[in-house]
Amino acid sequence: MKSAGSFRTVDLTGFTAGNDRGQDMYILGISGLYHDSAAALIQDGEIVAAAQEERFTRVKHDLRLPVHAMEYVLREAGITADSLEAVVYYDNPLLTMDRFVKNVFYLKQDAEKLVGRSLAPLACKMWIHRMAADCLGNLGRYGKLLVVQHHVSHAASAFYPSPFEQAVIVTIDGVGEWDTTAIGIGDGSRLVIKETIRYPHSIGLLYSALTYFCGFKVNSGEYKLMGLAPYGKPVYYERMKEHLVRFYADGSFTLNLEYFEFHRGMVMTNARFAELFDGPARNAESAVTRREMDLASSVQKIVEEMILSLVSYARHRYGTDMDNLVLAGGTALNCVANGKIEQSGIFRNIWIQPAAGDAGGAPGCALYAYYSRFGGQRSVRKEDAQKGSFLGCHFTEQEIEDYLNSVNAVYIKKGGRDYYRTIASYLAKGCVTGILQGRMEFGPRALGARSILCDPRSEYMQSKVNLKIKNRESFRPFAPAVLEECAGEYFTSDKASPYMLLVRQVKKEIRQEFDLDALMEGAGGDLISVVNTRRSEIPAVTHVDYSARVQTVDEYTNPVFYRILKAFWELTGCGVLVNTSFNVRGEPPVCTPKDAYECFLGTEMDVLVLESCILIRENQPLANRKERNYEPD
Repeated sequence: MKSAGSFRTVDLTGFTAGNDRGQDMYILGISGLYHDSAAALIQDGEIVAAAQEERFTRVKHDLRLPVHAMEYVLREAGITADSLEAVVYYDNPLLTMDRFVKNVFYLKQDAEKLVGRSLAPLACKMWIHRMAADCLGNLGRYGKLLVVQHHVSHAASAFYPSPFEQAVIVTIDGVGEWDTTAIGIGDGSRLVIKETIRYPHSIGLLYSALTYFCGFKVNSGEYKLMGLAPYGKPVYYERMKEHLVRFYADGSFTLNLEYFEFHRGMVMTNARFAELFDGPARNAESAVTRREMDLASSVQKIVEEMILSLVSYARHRYGTDMDNLVLAGGTALNCVANGKIEQSGIFRNIWIQPAAGDAGGAPGCALYAYYSRFGGQRSVRKEDAQKGSFLGCHFTEQEIEDYLNSVNAVYIKKGGRDYYRTIASYLAKGCVTGILQGRMEFGPRALGARSILCDPRSEYMQSKVNLKIKNRESFRPFAPAVLEECAGEYFTSDKASPYMLLVRQVKKEIRQEFDLDALMEGAGGDLISVVNTRRSEIPAVTHVDYSARVQTVDEYTNPVFYRILKAFWELTGCGVLVNTSFNVRGEPPVCTPKDAYECFLGTEMDVLVLESCILIRENQPLANRKERNYEPD
């Protein structure tokens, strides 16, 4: 068994070795053993395939080595592991262990909980080279196993697929090795990290601490906290600034560890934190109260200010002659903060990695190795090189029909314009429709390949889909998918936003005014009546602050979804659809026709579309319908 010293870290400043291999250089990138494991395969700098392990195992945020995802990406390219030039891991386990050991030393006799929680997973990371070799063959002796530091992987995932020749890079997450935040520069094929902020001072961990305290699960419930924020007021803002966090003109910040517990053991916050915020943390299954709404509003405001300060500093210090910013790291999935960056005008152009969290580290580390270790030459694409993030598996018509026939499913087949008109007519009638078509999305957002779609014109649709389809909190907002050419009719910006990563405002011309405070007071803690208030001409995708997480859809990148939207627009005059991920609470988005059919029958969804096959719920055999046992998120 090899020692951990066999790891080779890719230098942050980059290698200068040239690529003398010519064409068909394959590099496999993997992330995992923390959360959201994934694998990605690149060929000569192009992302061939990428997928999260959870889609295959059906374990949400699966952290295990991405065995199934690795098998998939190799199969998609039609190669075996023998064809790989390198296998790259998105984190340096030696540096991560260094942080852990020094954290233990800092805590001394109080380190028992931390050791109990973290030692075994970290020890597992130390043998990532052996684990990868067990899956892919004995690659170690050929020098094919590399590691790239965590924030370098994030930075590479943001810069290299972007449509920019040059860009300032900002990455923000909880922690990777020692770093929680990084600022870098990308120029052609070269990427350099300039500055970092180190653990335990972390925007991501601050947001996760409030996520935990408000009763949501860390590393998945942050979306809930962001969605809850507009219902509250930032009444705890000054208290947070005084006691929890300090941030400075140069973009740096510090956390007051007297109120946190994440560096000690099993939980994120301590008794002093609870005392500061008027009582203990919310129980996960209890009602959401005004306190949680106000806490969410307050931390969202704090985090937006911290991020804007950081981005402003990065522009002043490194980007005075650059108009482009790229973002990655889990905090870059905070689309409200992203929208504030866009509105600020600090940078003219912004590109965000769609799989901004740890999953995106898989293509990131592979791309960094290709350009920095093997001397690849980058070619910038106007549309970006992410391919719409449709990088996952797909299924043939025959495979789908074979499955449906095996379970005696009842379906009809449609083609051409009739296909799009049929789907649009069901949507216009109020039918909630699941769709599986084309290659699966890489990243957490549904972009029309594994989506649940419905009519945004109904004020009751948001609560209906949340409660009866997805079995989740009624307050969770939905995103609008809009024809790219129609975006300016509904939202305050008509710029492309294909990855659903920017929040914009619904235009005043289509809003309907309402008194949120009066509604909240009258609701008595029940948010359904608030959610069901008509706030605009597209109420199902208009949040209570008139915001919307916009996805623009163009025919070139997303042709099938574009034509469904176009058919809906032709039928109704509305160029917008509700678009949410095709899954239920506690499960990852569907991957296969089997996943989709079972999810369809286990909910109150009306219609299912599997490529050209269209299924109506009421026509399916009763024997196929099963009760679902929902797990907490």
